[in-house]
This record gives sequence, structure tokens and C-alpha cells, in this order.
Amino acid sequence: MLLALLATAIGTALPRPALADLVLMLPQIKPSIVAVGTYQRTRSPAFRFLGTGFAVGDGRLVATNAHVVPESIASEQMEMLVVVSPGEEQTGKVHPVERVVSDRGHDLALLRLQGGGVLPPLPLANGARVQEGQSVAFTGFPIGNVLGMTPVTHRGIVSAITPIGIPQANARDLNPALVRRLSGEVFRVYQLDATSYPGNSGSPLFDPETGEVIGIMNMVFVKSTKESVLTDPSGISYAIPVEHLRKLLTGVR
Repeated sequence: MLLALLATAIGTALPRPALADLVLMLPQIKPSIVAVGTYQRTRSPAFRFLGTGFAVGDGRLVATNAHVVPESIASEQMEMLVVVSPGEEQTGKVHPVERVVSDRGHDLALLRLQGGGVLPPLPLANGARVQEGQSVAFTGFPIGNVLGMTPVTHRGIVSAITPIGIPQANARDLNPALVRRLSGEVFRVYQLDATSYPGNSGSPLFDPETGEVIGIMNMVFVKSTKESVLTDPSGISYAIPVEHLRKLLTGVR
């Protein structure tokens, strides 16, 4: 009887088996990943890479960082805002898109595919379930203008759930971005132990067991406030919790 109780106790203490291995999950994730940029047929290269995005909602919407999307497009010179879904052997399909809505406070934006294009959307998780120490992965285009349009996946853990901005002891340590952040909503972000690069901005941070998106990778927006006193920024990566993307999706048709 004692041995049976011990066996039961040990069994409940062991980690639950993974619902799906990352190797099996990636073929479901990668078709939803796109490169965000501008396209102009007469320039070389025609596609200017700006960041990563991923399909959400009905498959006609693409989520990314607001700082990835340019403020203006040279439409008089036939420039277009586009996303590129990668194909085989460095080829890809170009989808014209339009900006639907932006949330500058959380550095998020939604784009809509034009011309009836649809991509497989990624499911969004309940952000309240995210815990420090849990395994995560993200897929995007690190330094995409150099390394090419091949989706790359990194894996790590949530190292901390931490405020986006921290008050500084000295006024000289404050920069305009940090002042704006501290005067507004001081929300929490996910700090990760996996290394990301500027091209990863807008990549989905997902649970490798379920494929559910738990956050949106961010390089520029968070680091400008979180690491404002560092002259040499660290290699730490951050992500915006998915709950803010859920709010942005509310009311978008």
C-alpha cells in the first residue's frame, strides 16, 4: 500500500508529457509566418524587409509590431505595403496589405490582406496561464534582409514577467521614450533567455506544446525603455503579452 502511494505521489510530481514536440509543431506554425515590408517594382531589391508578422483571426489579418509598419508609403512611386509568405527555395508570394489599426502604447499593429488572400491563422492563448520558467519558442526572420526569407525558430524559457519601464534614480538616465512609458500604462512584458534580432520584431512567441501564441516579440520598443541606462544593450529578448493583441482584435472586422 505504501509503495503504491509513493508511486502515485512520484507520478503526480513528474512533469506532464509534451502535447506535441516542437519538431511536429513547426510545420503548423511556419505557413502562418510572413515577412513585412514594402514593395516597389522599379527599385533593387524590389522588396524592402522591415520585420516579421503572423496571421491571426480569420486568416486575412496579420499581427506585427507598430514600429515595423512605416508611417507613410510612396504610393506615387508605386510603392506598396506588403507581406511575403515564404515558399520553397527562397521564393515567396507577395500579398498587398493595408494597415487596419495600430496600438502605439503596446507597439502592436494589424494589417489586412488585399485581393482575397488568406493565410492559416495561429491560435491565441489565454495570457493569464503564462508562468515564469515555462518553455517558449518564436519563429521569424532574424536579420531577414541579410539571411533571407527563411523562417527561423528559437527556443527558450520565460525568464521573468517584468514591468516594461523601471523608474531611474537619476534624471540624466531618463530618455523621452522612458518618460512617456512611465507616464502611461506600465504594463508587464515577458523577458526571455532566447536571443532574438531586429528582424524578429513582430514574431509570434508560442507554446511549443500547443502552438498557441502567448506573446509578440519586440526588440526596439521595449529595449528603449527597459534598458535605457545601458550604453551597450544586453542580448536579453522581450515579448508583449498576447492579451494586448486580443484587445486590439476586438471590434476589427
